[in-house]
Order: sequence, then structure tokens, then C-alpha cells
Amino acid sequence: MLIDKAAQILRAGGLVALPTETVYGLGADASNELAVRRIFSVKQRPASHPLIVHLAAAEQLDAWARDVSPLARKWAAAFWPGPLTLVLKRTELATDTVTGGYDTVALRVPRHPLALELLRAFKGGIAAPSANRFGRVSPTTASHVHSELGEEVELILDGGPCEVGVESTIVDVSNDMPLLLRPGGITVAQLEQTGGVTVATAEEQEGAHAPGRLASHYAPRAGLKLAGRGQLFAEAEALAKTGAKVAVLTADASVEVPGCTRIAIPSEAAALAKVLYAALRRIDDGGFDVAVIEPPDEHGLGLAVRDRLMKAAAPRA
Repeated sequence: MLIDKAAQILRAGGLVALPTETVYGLGADASNELAVRRIFSVKQRPASHPLIVHLAAAEQLDAWARDVSPLARKWAAAFWPGPLTLVLKRTELATDTVTGGYDTVALRVPRHPLALELLRAFKGGIAAPSANRFGRVSPTTASHVHSELGEEVELILDGGPCEVGVESTIVDVSNDMPLLLRPGGITVAQLEQTGGVTVATAEEQEGAHAPGRLASHYAPRAGLKLAGRGQLFAEAEALAKTGAKVAVLTADASVEVPGCTRIAIPSEAAALAKVLYAALRRIDDGGFDVAVIEPPDEHGLGLAVRDRLMKAAAPRA
């Protein structure tokens, strides 16, 4: 059985790409330091960047975290399995390799049935950042993982396209005030309504205390330009006049921009989130120099989509 084979690979220190409801993850035994180091090597990821440890159930929380607050338990009960990552004070089980040397660990229970099946069979924590090269576009299908990482992963579990399409929401609950570190599949409104608290938003802070916090991240090889409201087609036409091969990502099928190729995307934020990374990969596959998109507003899942687009469009180091 494929799940048993995957669990055996993890126990032996190997890497397994697994589907979650957010994106595909590059998984290793979170308690095996050498296996976790392989994640960093394959992804070409700086060792100071912490990883998310995936668990089979909330009952495993206390093995990895200490001083777990009633609020953290309330959110875990409400949103696990699901696209919410909680940052908590770590126990000794969470090593420096996983946490980036911080005194906190990022934990979540994924919602994808294949991921949960593997976690139950493995009976341990699986460290799993997105299964792509560091800073690049996250994979939302098994074929994305194979095209980018290929033979460097012992096994890729194919669970179909990801349901949510952008990474999990990360909230730091290691202190008295809950702090949003990364918007994602669970909205701030959902957190505040369920927890009966106000969630502060962490603007860019020094240091990488959570995955995906760099100014440039989730980036295609091609350039990406964000257009202001109502400026999409004018921006695209201006770029095309420079001789660039331009893609216009839009839900509006009524306008053709001279010299540009239109790539259809949904207008609604949750639907856009589901196909966003596939669209960014299509830009690269099509050999475009630059793509232009008008970000959604910050309502609901739009906040997460805007966050990913701003990082994808940011200047690269």
C-alpha cells in the first residue's frame, strides 16, 4: 500500500511530497535531524527559516508545545484539521533544525485525507514546507512537484489539485496577544469571531520567525507587476510597447490588449486562491517576460491572495 511505503520512507530518513488542502508539502520525519536537513538542502532554503510540523490530531499538540493557552486550544478545536498554523512555545521534541533556533514551533493538522492517512500511519510529526525551490511558486498539484524537484524526492503522493491553493494562516499564540504572521486559508474574521479576541497584524519584522515572511517569495521566474484599480489594461499595453512578452491575468474576457496574451482567472478571491499558483507557473511555462494582475481587495481570502501577489512582485535579491 502506497501510504505504508510513504511511512516507511519517512522512518528511514527519506523525503515524501504530500498533498494538503493548501499546497503540496515536502515532508520528512520532524524528529530526525538529518532528514529535516535534507529538506533544506533540496529546497535550497536557509537553515534559519523555521518549518511547520504537521500532526495527525490536536491530541498531539502537547508533545510538541508547552504552555498552550486556552485560546490556542479553542482555535485548534475549531479549525483543525484545516489551514491554520499555530506558533507556540516548543518542547524538547521540536529541535533547532525544525524551529530555526527559535523557542517556538509552528504546528498544524492538515485537512487533506491523504495527508491525514499518512500522518496516522507514520505516528509522528512530519515537517513539511512547500515542495518547491525556496522563494519560488508553491506547488498545488503533484505534477508541479515532479517538474521542480523530480528525483530528489523518494515518493510523491498524488492527491489531486489543492482545495485552498494558498498556504495556511499562521498565528503566533506564544504570548498574551495573538499575532497574525501570515494570512492564509483561515481569515482574521474567522479567528476573531471564534476566539472572541482581536488579532494583531504583524507587518514586516526583522528576522524570519515564520515561513513566507520574506519581502520576495512565491515568485515566478518572469516579472510580475501589480496594477492599481482600473489600470490593468493600460499597464499591460505600456509594457507591451517596450517589446516585452506580456500576459494579462484577468477575469474580464471583454477586452483584448494589443500585443498581450490574456490568461483567464476567477474574479472571486477564494476561487482565485485555488488557481493562483498554477496561473503563475503558466506564465513561466509560456515564456512570458512579465505578467500584470490587479490584486483583489483585502476582504476574506483576498488578504492572503494580495499578500502572495505582493511578495511575488517584490524586487528579488
